[in-house]
Order: sequence, then structure tokens, then C-alpha cells
Amino acid sequence: MKILFLTHSFNSLAQRLYVELTRLQHTVSIEFDINDAVSAQAVTLFQPELIIAPFLKRAIPESIWQKVPCFIVHPGIVGDRGPSALDWAMMQSQTEWGVTVLQANAEMDAGDIWAFENFPMPPVHLTKKSSLYRDQVVEAAVRAVLTAIDRFTAGNYRPRTLNYAQLDVRGKKHRPIRQSDRAIDWQQDDTHTILKKINAADGFPGVLDEISGADWYLYDAHPEARLTGVPGKIIAKRHNAICRATINSAVWIGHLKRKPDNAAASSTLKLASTKALQRYSNGILDDVPEVAFDPFEPEQHATYRDIWFEQKNDVGYLHFAFYNGAMDTGQCQRLRQAYLKASQQNIKVIVLMGGAEFWSNGIHLNHIECADSPADESWRNINAMNDLALAIIANERQFTISALQGNAGAGGVFLSLAADFVYARKSVILNPHYKSMGNLYGSEYWTYLLPKRVDPDKAVPLTQNRLPIGASEACAIGLIDDCIALDRPRFIREIEQRAEQLAHAADYAAQLQRKVEQRKQDEQQKPLQQYRDEELQQMQLNFYGFDPSYHVARYHFVYKIPHAWTPLYLAKHRRIKDKTSIKYCEENRRLLTDWLR
Repeated sequence: MKILFLTHSFNSLAQRLYVELTRLQHTVSIEFDINDAVSAQAVTLFQPELIIAPFLKRAIPESIWQKVPCFIVHPGIVGDRGPSALDWAMMQSQTEWGVTVLQANAEMDAGDIWAFENFPMPPVHLTKKSSLYRDQVVEAAVRAVLTAIDRFTAGNYRPRTLNYAQLDVRGKKHRPIRQSDRAIDWQQDDTHTILKKINAADGFPGVLDEISGADWYLYDAHPEARLTGVPGKIIAKRHNAICRATINSAVWIGHLKRKPDNAAASSTLKLASTKALQRYSNGILDDVPEVAFDPFEPEQHATYRDIWFEQKNDVGYLHFAFYNGAMDTGQCQRLRQAYLKASQQNIKVIVLMGGAEFWSNGIHLNHIECADSPADESWRNINAMNDLALAIIANERQFTISALQGNAGAGGVFLSLAADFVYARKSVILNPHYKSMGNLYGSEYWTYLLPKRVDPDKAVPLTQNRLPIGASEACAIGLIDDCIALDRPRFIREIEQRAEQLAHAADYAAQLQRKVEQRKQDEQQKPLQQYRDEELQQMQLNFYGFDPSYHVARYHFVYKIPHAWTPLYLAKHRRIKDKTSIKYCEENRRLLTDWLR
């Protein structure tokens, strides 16, 4: 079936649905919802049998939904209506929530219901909205959309009309949530309440709050059990995070975004808290103590940590839960030191666990953008990533397993290949390419690691097409070794079992020796340093050369500049060389060029 995605962006849900539907042999094309005319043009060009809207910020025009059936993926239970579904669900501490697939009509979120899936809500004070969306919402949405499509293709299913008189319709229409609805009162709110408020706004828009007379949006909150102080005061810092006291303990805040002073002021970036305060409020942290955390000490209480190590029998598990999977220079260096220390422990296997949301998405574009010299910081960051990858590749004392609980992109995918074995959850989406970031060439020894796993005829489209692939597809072409289990607890249990089996294999020593010998042979054939030099020669052109594509693409990405057009690698319907498509591309390129000037 020909299915058109009409979406605000190609986000995690849209990517997952694209992979799932493509796997089922549907022909899927994507159009960003820029305006009514562009959306209507996409329908004319593609002639879809069905339109799916996985992520929209406005209503589909009547001229489209009257012509083609349109399925809206709404992150709420049956009857829930409004733009702040997850925010309100978390603020109200709902114990169950869901996703509803409904058909677009003249009334927002009130169309006929084709499918719905509910899920138990995790503790909201310990779960970020962004995490909830990428995990429970995405999984429920996939099930609901596939059910809806099956019913649609069968041709004999009658969708359910929304009727609030029915007892099982628990949802309701709600207004957009406001900052006043989740404003923090540091003199009254306890830690649980503050965590819930920040988590319910995580990702976007954040909770607006005041720090030293300036307005900031707060993100990435973590509980702290031991530290105390005057409520609201910054009482500690740790690497990238700050700790603020509450009436009964404290919370760590990992990221901040300065609110512009007025509408005419320049845009600001979401940054790690310490970096943001140092950038916009220099000196504010001078008297705040740095409270160290040893990642190799067992956790005794709730606190903030982005790297930690656990040992179980002969296996060591190295976790690195970096916000949004981005790894800046300092994080790469600290993770490398932790890996090297782990390799000195009395263990036979090191498992690189990444974080629950992301394994890694490569270099930290936001921190690069705010540097005095983004080119220089890009260079430092990619070299720190390379140093980390080298430490993993060169380890002759243990086997290393990359265990991808969450998605990975760009350099994060190739960093995972530095390990001896790569396993991923079946739900994981990989973006093993750099080209979307201004034709960035990439490093992390990918020119050494990728050909060892993937045949050239498959490697070229993998790195050039700029499209996501699922874990199953990645396994089929050899990019990863296996995809196992859909849910995270089962995946972790399976990883632990496989790591233990490897550590206690009867031929462990022989396997390790074969690994060492293979690395020596590879080094004789072509030294790792040569791979690195060749990659960095290309990256140097990206960072310092005459072509500004990387810097322009990075700027658009970090400041979330609205799309002027849908890239042709997503919009299959616009690859047709007709006059309408060519005129569309030329006109939008002209508009963007004028804007940049």
C-alpha cells in the first residue's frame, strides 16, 4: 500500500513507523507539514491510499482528509483531546495511559477511532516525558498503527465513533498546559513534586524558573537523597549538572536553557547546566562545591550520575546515560578513563550499556555550537570520540560487548562497532550515517570497522541513503550480531546471560587469543593510525574548509530551524522529475537562501 507520512519532523516515532511499515512491504514517503499548499501538493504527487500523521502540531486541512483517509496518532487514551496529552497525564500522575489512532475530521482529535493501545505509566517523578514518549508511547503507537492498517486494508472494519457517554471512554478534552500549571515553589514543593514538574516538561518546553535573577528553562532532573540546604539554592555541582536544595532533600538539574530577555533577543541553546550558567551567568558557580562521584563505587543512595560501573561475577557493565545520547569532549574523555579502569578489573567481559534512552548519538552539536570556535571544538570532540573507540578496539585483556538498549545515530553507531559483539533490542532504530549533518564524513574508525561487518554493496547505501534502519535489518546485513527482546528488562537479562556464557566459555582463552592475532594481522595490513588520519583529513575539510555545509546544518539542527522543504531522500514522491517538483525545490531553496542572507 502507498502510505504518505504527514509529520512535523522525522522524529523517533516517525522513524520507527517508517521502519516497521517498510518491513511489511508498504511504500512509504514522507512530507514535512510546512503549509497547506505543500501538503496538498505532496498528496497530488504521491497519490497515497492512506495518510498517517505520527507527529503534527496543527490540523490537517479539510481538502486533504476529505480526499484521502488520514490516521492521526494521538498520544492519549480514548477520548483524550488536546495538544498537551502527555504533559497532563504526567502532571495528574495517571497510572495508565495510551495511544489512539483516529481518523481526521473537522474536529481536532475527535475523529472515528481505528485502534488504541494502553500501557501502565511508570513512576512520573522518575521518568522524563521524552523517555516516556520514546519508549512506552512509541511501542503502543506501533501496535495501534499496525492494527489500524490491518483493519483498513481488510475493508470490512467499522471504526468506532467517539462517544463520551460510554463508560470506557475515560479521556477528556483539555486545554494546552501553561508554565503556571507547573511552576515550582521551592518553599513549598517537595523533591517528588519538583521532579514530576520538570519531568512532565522534559524535551520541550522545560519548566520556566528563576536562577539568580534570570529566567531559565529546566530539564533533565534527577533525585538526590543526601545533600540538603536552603530550598532553591544551588548547593553542589557535578561535571555537567547542578544540585538545588528542596524542602526535604535536593534535585540535580542536568540541562538548562536561558529564556531570551525579549522577543528581539537572539535564540538560546539547551546546554549542560554548568556550561549554560558559565556562558550566561559567569561566576555564579564559583563558590559552589564540586561533589565527586566515583563510578566504580556501588550506589548507596539516589544521586546524579552519567557514568557508572557494575560488576557481576566475571562481567563488568559500564553505563553511560548521556542526555539525548550526545557526547561532548569531556564526557568522551571521562568514559574512556572509565573504560580503561574497567579493563584493569578482574573481569573477562566488559558490556557497554549506554543509557536507557540512547546508546550514543556521537559528538555533542549543542556544545560545539556554543564554543568560542565551533570548528576547534568539533575537532577536539571527534578526537576524543576516536580516543575512546581506539581504547575499545585495542583492548587485548577482555572481550567487549555493545548492548544497545536505546537508539543510536551517526558516530554512536560506529562507536558501538568498536566492540567485539554488538547486540540491540528489537525496537532499536539505527542511523548509521553522517551525511544529514552537512555531508559530514565521520570518523570513529568507521572505514576500518564497517567493512569488517558489512559487504560493500550494502555498506554504500547504508551510509549514503541517510535513512534509519531497524535492529532486524541491521542484523540481517551483519552490522550488528543479533537483535534480542523487545522490552528492556528482558533485553538486559538476555545480555547478562550471554555475557556470562562468554566469560565462562571453555575456549575463552583461545577465543581471546584469536582476537589478538586478528588485530595484529589487521594492523600489519593497514595501521589504525592510517585509518584515523585519512578520516580526519576529510573531517578537517568539513570543519575548516571552504564548504560551510556542516556549520549551516549544525546551526539549523541545534536551533531547530523549521524545515523549508522536505529532503528528497525522505520525500520519494518529489524525486519525480516533473515540473511541479522541480519548481517546488527551486522555490524553497530560493526562500532559504534569502533567509540566510
